[in-house]
Amino acid sequence: MSVEKIQIMTTRLLVLVFCFFGWYAVAQTQTGKASFYADKFEGKPTASGEKYKHSKLTAAHKTLPFGTKVRVTNIANNQTVDVVINDRGPYVDGRIIDVSKSAAEKLGFVNQGLAEVSLEVIDAGDGKKSDPIRPIGQVSVDEKEFYAFEVGRSKPSGFGVQIGTYQELVNLMRLAENLKSSYQKKVTVQVKIINGIKYYALILGQFPNREKADQFKAELQKKFPDSFIVEFNRL
Repeated sequence: MSVEKIQIMTTRLLVLVFCFFGWYAVAQTQTGKASFYADKFEGKPTASGEKYKHSKLTAAHKTLPFGTKVRVTNIANNQTVDVVINDRGPYVDGRIIDVSKSAAEKLGFVNQGLAEVSLEVIDAGDGKKSDPIRPIGQVSVDEKEFYAFEVGRSKPSGFGVQIGTYQELVNLMRLAENLKSSYQKKVTVQVKIINGIKYYALILGQFPNREKADQFKAELQKKFPDSFIVEFNRL
């Protein structure tokens, strides 16, 4: 065999190896539970600045860049849908993606509420989209909206019920005010940093034992189905 032929074969082999490992690097996969957006989010802005619409095939992911296209597969029925990441979340243990309602319909789990899914990145996008840095001049302010509150460091004990995790402080304050007056329970806020971004977990109540926290969670889950119990000493 001539030297020239050996060089051609070697080149082809290297190209095949490069293509294989290049594909392997791009084809990121992940498995876990998927949920979908509630009707109340229709028309609300997402973390990317786009407005959420049930009819669009979009989704929220904790870390993937905005604009990433992901193929979601419902492991139970093998149905798939391609969605574009334009929001952040979900921030519930065990959940890896929150898809639009139309995407959930294509995956066949609207009635169940949750589904075990696998994710595969099929298009990483152009790399130009990222979490936006919004100048303060773009913040919408209602001049008639004021809040009076006292802030102090706390060392809570016992058990509480976490309602949700929020990035916008105004959303946190609105909900905290409503919950405090509706349920007459102490409100605690835990500051979390997830992937370099600061979030605020809203926890309602301080109960001496888990049994009482369970009873309160059962009451809350009618309005907040994703709420769960936290043990303050383990946070």
